[in-house]
Amino acid sequence: MKHSRLISLFAAALLSSACSVRAEPEVQVQWLNDGTDREPVGATWGTPWPQGEVDAASEFTLESESGTSLPVQSWPLAYWPDGSVKWTGHAIAPLELNVGALTLTPGDAVRSEQSIRIVENNGSIRVDTGVIQAVIAKSGDRLIQSITRDNRQTLNDGRLVILSQNQAEPEVGKPLTVESFTGQLDQVTLEQSGPVRAVVKLEGKHVGENGRAWIPFVVRLYFYAGDDSVRMVHTMIYDGDQKTDFIRGVGVRFDAPLDGPLHDRHVRFSGEGDGLFGEAVRGITGLRRDPGKAVREAQIEGRATPPLSEWATSVSDRLEMIPAFGDYTLSQLSADAFEIRKRTQPGLSWLDSAEGTRSSGLGYIGSPKGGVAFGIRDFWQSHSSQLDIRNARSDEAEVTLWLWAPEGRAMDMRFYHDGMGLDTHEKQLDALNVTYEDYEPGFDHATGVARTSELRLWALPATPDRQTTVEMARTLAQPPQMVARPQDYEAAGVFGAALWDLPDRSTPAKAAIEDQVDFYLDHYLTQVEEHNWYGFWDYGDVMHTYDHDRHTWRYDVGGYAWANSELSPDIWLWYSFLRTGRADVFQMAEAMTRHTGEVDVYHLGRFEGLGSRHNVKHWGDSAKQLRISTPANRRFYYFLTADERTGDLMRSLLGAERRLLDVPPLRKLNRPTPDFSGKPYSMMMGLGTDWSSVAAAWLTEWERTGEPAYRDKLVTAMRSVGNFDHGMLVGSAALDPETGQFYRIGEGVSVSHLSMVFGGVEINAELIQLLDVPEYEQAFIQYGRFYNAPRDEKAEIIGQPYERNLNLGQAHSRMTAYSAWKLNDEALAERAWEEFFSGRAGIPVFGLPYPTKTVMPPEVLSPVTEARGVSTNAVSQFGLAAIQVMALVGEEAPEQVPERD
Repeated sequence: MKHSRLISLFAAALLSSACSVRAEPEVQVQWLNDGTDREPVGATWGTPWPQGEVDAASEFTLESESGTSLPVQSWPLAYWPDGSVKWTGHAIAPLELNVGALTLTPGDAVRSEQSIRIVENNGSIRVDTGVIQAVIAKSGDRLIQSITRDNRQTLNDGRLVILSQNQAEPEVGKPLTVESFTGQLDQVTLEQSGPVRAVVKLEGKHVGENGRAWIPFVVRLYFYAGDDSVRMVHTMIYDGDQKTDFIRGVGVRFDAPLDGPLHDRHVRFSGEGDGLFGEAVRGITGLRRDPGKAVREAQIEGRATPPLSEWATSVSDRLEMIPAFGDYTLSQLSADAFEIRKRTQPGLSWLDSAEGTRSSGLGYIGSPKGGVAFGIRDFWQSHSSQLDIRNARSDEAEVTLWLWAPEGRAMDMRFYHDGMGLDTHEKQLDALNVTYEDYEPGFDHATGVARTSELRLWALPATPDRQTTVEMARTLAQPPQMVARPQDYEAAGVFGAALWDLPDRSTPAKAAIEDQVDFYLDHYLTQVEEHNWYGFWDYGDVMHTYDHDRHTWRYDVGGYAWANSELSPDIWLWYSFLRTGRADVFQMAEAMTRHTGEVDVYHLGRFEGLGSRHNVKHWGDSAKQLRISTPANRRFYYFLTADERTGDLMRSLLGAERRLLDVPPLRKLNRPTPDFSGKPYSMMMGLGTDWSSVAAAWLTEWERTGEPAYRDKLVTAMRSVGNFDHGMLVGSAALDPETGQFYRIGEGVSVSHLSMVFGGVEINAELIQLLDVPEYEQAFIQYGRFYNAPRDEKAEIIGQPYERNLNLGQAHSRMTAYSAWKLNDEALAERAWEEFFSGRAGIPVFGLPYPTKTVMPPEVLSPVTEARGVSTNAVSQFGLAAIQVMALVGEEAPEQVPERD
């Protein structure tokens, strides 16, 4: 049995080294989404390189299909063990979307004629893209002091705002009080300074008039050479008292200077698709008297109207009698309804102007002399959202982009039940048997969860025409993203080279497997839409298990509700993208990575560094564990996009294992706590989900920095585990977090069905690929042979009887396949295929599209598509098993799908 892909890669490497003239490596990159119907903006992405191919000091060239060299800014993201570059980050200036494929190769970088210029002093950072100039404060509460274009100030006093109230909704006899807080800077860092891309990181807290400082924030501003827009990535961390702190609004606010007559000031809001709301502050169409066709056409198009002397005097002499509207609001309070309202001034009534279903969330205020467009990405998906324009009749309008809309309900972070008397571990474990919810008082708090949002600001020289405005809205909703081709990701050998391959439909059985994997991807995309898995705290997650009696997912049943990365749907989606290049899969995986890394993980407080198990509320379960916060779920997005926030999240988990001292995962099981007094080690750690998460953090930091201390800790840990009797089958050991040394505590064999299904397979495969620790490799192979083996083979492997039945047999067929591939064992490979096709504790392969049915009203509120046996854990593990078994032992796959009883 052979793994043909890795052998071909190895042969290619030998051939390359044998040649006297070696061709430079190259990777083709292209836009994730095809099309030319968006406004160009700067873009950033990550590119993989095979080991030994690219020197760490390399520059890069980017060439179009026509042979034109384009300026590109490049930097290393990760290194191979030999010090060569594994991943590089790249940034380009705004580029037309019809450019086609680009070729990236090591070589002397082309210098841009238009480069970013930075001036930094004690008080501010000044960024000049060549089109716009921004002044960013280093202290105070005005983060963006100004943005200027063509010597005209487009916006100023950019600040963060939060509104908070003391109760969720008005209560009789209890006064409702609302407080306002403004973001106050604590630290500002220039992370990148050009020539193509500049990044400024701003950190602080929101401070109120009473001096209270809370809700930490992290904001990054992204600038690109030649770009007239600023990308903003905004993170808030909730650290309030969920019983008394109810956030009414979370926003970004700035002032926009205005000039010119009111009839030349324009407001734009994007609707659904290409829909556009466009009006003037003082409208001169539809009047009883006609100012003239040229006047009307100019206002509708957003151009300067002719001089008043060219108007019909029946209108020009009566302009002050035409109402001017100074305030506008676009609100999206649910995923399926937005409305636009306006009023002349405070104290007077609002007029309902327009409504629709899903707005892409772009706004504009300005005149033919200049203005600002602004918007929130995922506007309707992350409802409640709102855009406000105020005082448009004055010399300076106020604009607020509300990430949490004050017109909606107040943010309620409380748990959904009162504990129901579950005040002992015995009661909680008993309740777990009926609702699958692991409740514990004090563990249902939201303090420390976070939310990251993306915004964009355009400083414009004039009111854009309607088509350009629509294209900006498309850019806001789907920012241009460069990606490599699936074959380039595969050829680089990244993300556990042995574990995945390109789709293979060469036989009826393989085609059936690929079709079924595609069905599940499509089905989950459908379920997100049909069940409206949207909202500020929810978007990006999926539900755990379906309820066929109610024809809905179990959104209100304990641990069956939000999945919170249960059994690695994140990893399944990312491998699916790597294999196929599908844009819709990338976008779902991106939303999931954003959500699970922020909302499902604690970023401060008692549980900092730990994540919450699946629950009705994302943070509600008492199982606070490393298996949810694991960097294994974030590595893909970071390396594919070079996203700094995701890099922060992974780095923040270095040392998170120490939280297990305060929050032992097995505290409810009444197991004796070992005495570690006087020992160099301090904590018990599972060699499955716990160790995989710690290893992922150390591995990622070593790759990103080349710091040998993390490699040494990994090697020490791997050697110590590999030298245990029974290796990984011992289940847990005591860790010295300073050195990485594991110490065996206790005797016997202990195996959990969850150990390897939270990134364990993937991280261990990468460790074995990158580090030469034979004893650890043998321990991992032994685990794979053992898990699904018949009882007599289990006894033979460990030298003693093992009677326990292990769950998730299909999921672990990939472990059997890995061992078979490593041992070149065809019989074991055949066993892996038998385990996969049997579908034990998983999903059988049907050889046909999975049977579905559509349930219609009045049985349900709206039509839903149902598929039997589908749940997040089953589907994600089926998908990963299918991908990995085919990649590892595909040559031993049967021609046809085996018949099932």
